[in-house]
Amino acid sequence: MMARIRSANTGPEMLVRKGLHEAGFRFRLHVRELSGTPDIVFPKFRCAVFVHGCFWHGHLGCKYYRLPKTRSEFWASKVENNRARDQRNIHSLVETGWRVLIVWECATKAISLDGLVRAISEVLQGTNSISEIGTVGSRTTIEHTGIS
Repeated sequence: MMARIRSANTGPEMLVRKGLHEAGFRFRLHVRELSGTPDIVFPKFRCAVFVHGCFWHGHLGCKYYRLPKTRSEFWASKVENNRARDQRNIHSLVETGWRVLIVWECATKAISLDGLVRAISEVLQGTNSISEIGTVGSRTTIEHTGIS
């Protein structure tokens, strides 16, 4: 069953790519030379974008992240390992001069495509090293962390 879970070209990723392309942005996909193989890469802005599934990457405070009641320890360990790997990849990218944007799956469902593209554009034009676009509860959030 797990073999059927895709890590690339997911529904949320395809939606983000479509919106960015229609807005005139050009980018590269799944650049293996970069740590974590980012989903979308903007070499011009030196920005790597990851479109994370809320369940698989443990988006805290999100309604889409709930651990299953069966085999809870297995799933908690799996999600925690994903989080740890994400942090290592982000740290590696920032250390090598890349900026990182995380777009959470919940943002692709809660924000209009135009609004999402505008938010991503703002991040690309900014200077923050790490940014996230997501929803917590019923609120849409854009968070910036790291070096500005």
